[in-house]
Amino acid sequence: MKFGKNICILNVGGTKYAFTREVIKDFPLRRVSRLHSCSSEKEVLEVCDDYDRERNEFFFDRHSEAFVFIMLYVRSGKLRFVPQMCELSFYNEMIYWGLESSHLEFCCQRRLEDRMSDTYTYFSEEDIKAEVESRGEEDQVTRFASDRGTARWLERMRRTFEEPASSVAAQILASVSVVFVIMSMVILCASTLPDWDTAKNNTVEEHRYMHEIIEAVCIGWFTAECIVRFIVSRDKCEFVRRPLNIIDLLAITPYYVSAAVTALTGENPQLQRAGVTLRVLRIMRIFWLIKLARHFLGLQTLGLTLRRCYREMVMLLVFVCVAMAIFSALAQLLEHGLDLETSNEDYASIPAACWWVIISMTTVGYGDMYPITIPGRVLGGVCVVSGIVLLALPITFIYHSFVQCYHELKFRSARCVRSLSSEFLN
Repeated sequence: MKFGKNICILNVGGTKYAFTREVIKDFPLRRVSRLHSCSSEKEVLEVCDDYDRERNEFFFDRHSEAFVFIMLYVRSGKLRFVPQMCELSFYNEMIYWGLESSHLEFCCQRRLEDRMSDTYTYFSEEDIKAEVESRGEEDQVTRFASDRGTARWLERMRRTFEEPASSVAAQILASVSVVFVIMSMVILCASTLPDWDTAKNNTVEEHRYMHEIIEAVCIGWFTAECIVRFIVSRDKCEFVRRPLNIIDLLAITPYYVSAAVTALTGENPQLQRAGVTLRVLRIMRIFWLIKLARHFLGLQTLGLTLRRCYREMVMLLVFVCVAMAIFSALAQLLEHGLDLETSNEDYASIPAACWWVIISMTTVGYGDMYPITIPGRVLGGVCVVSGIVLLALPITFIYHSFVQCYHELKFRSARCVRSLSSEFLN
């Protein structure tokens, strides 16, 4: 810095901080340290929002309270979120000053990851940097006007296919997709009825052709939809990794595999039914039902709850597995291992006893196997009570998370409906 006084004043949202040039030079925040290398006021204004040469004061139109917490990180080395402030907004401030998510404390990193996974908008550090540094770059925007027009059209297409509540066209497209899903499920369920097989064995040509035409139309729609969504997606690798897109691929692929096998082996129905692989591939089309998660709030709430509560789900699974191992070993010993003459053959092994433990802990009780000795019955009662307690502990957290996810998605859906209504009226 070759101008101004020795003392530099940073004015962040009305709060002033005074530093010497030496401190500015080695300041931990990259945006502040960049001031030292500025040789003119023009370069200074590329870093800050305004500059007062007489007082050597640099103005930053940013969140003052967020900068207080960032300064605490500069002093103590620990960065945490501002209370009552959106995590994404604070993350925006961090990126502006040159910090990354790795500078946050571990607990706050988890909060940020959960917050970003809860939204359908995926932020990257490059995107946020481009946003916060977009002031004064209108000349670059005009240079890429044609590219932005194309990007705007691709974004509109992406929202039409990915967000059913974004526009009227998106709602129509989602409704058509739901109709095709229901049609394909009806065909799949009807094809397992005995009367359906009888009609096919009697070679009712009209019946067969109608079924094949409906199935081909449904598959064609799903394939075209998947291809278009892949083309207009922002990140192709991220698109392939998303669970719903993987499910779409698993639901579409069996039809083409079955068609290829049919073309290679001929139209012999007996030969096709003999193939276990074809039957497995055909039943995999039931995954089409998961496509409804794109259009129904309840399924979205369930998916978001499972994603948030995977730790509680793992904890529940560990509880059940530990209890199942203990009670199955005791049940096998009390029912079969102590008295071989009057032993209960249903408990001949620990794996066989595991089935009894799991249906007892979940209070299902099919009645296919049960203890006959007094110690075994006492153990059964303890197993049932323990199952109720162990299952109730994590389910409380899962329930509260489900309610929170439902209200968040409901609020987001209502906001989209309001914007859709205003768009329709305009």
